[in-house]
Amino acid sequence: MILTGREVLTDFTNKHAITREWIENWIADVEGSTWKTPQDIKAKYSSASFVKKVVIFNVKGNSFRLEVMVSYNIGVVKTVWAGTHAEYDERNKTR
Repeated sequence: MILTGREVLTDFTNKHAITREWIENWIADVEGSTWKTPQDIKAKYSSASFVKKVVIFNVKGNSFRLEVMVSYNIGVVKTVWAGTHAEYDERNKTR
């Protein structure tokens, strides 16, 4: 997969250094994967959630969240947002 929006991940890991290793491993996994369906993601990340076109990953257990959009047909993963679980809840009150 091609990963875009790395600046979001850089800002996130600079702010929350405890997530750096998890994010680096996730990036390597994304770039080494060929996700064709949501089931491909679920096979590796069983706790991933799918809301409309957004995939939400639990980072470092349930302390942080990562939102991405996946274009399966062209093989692109776009980083949308990353933050704490509390920030995620606040951000998504209306979902």
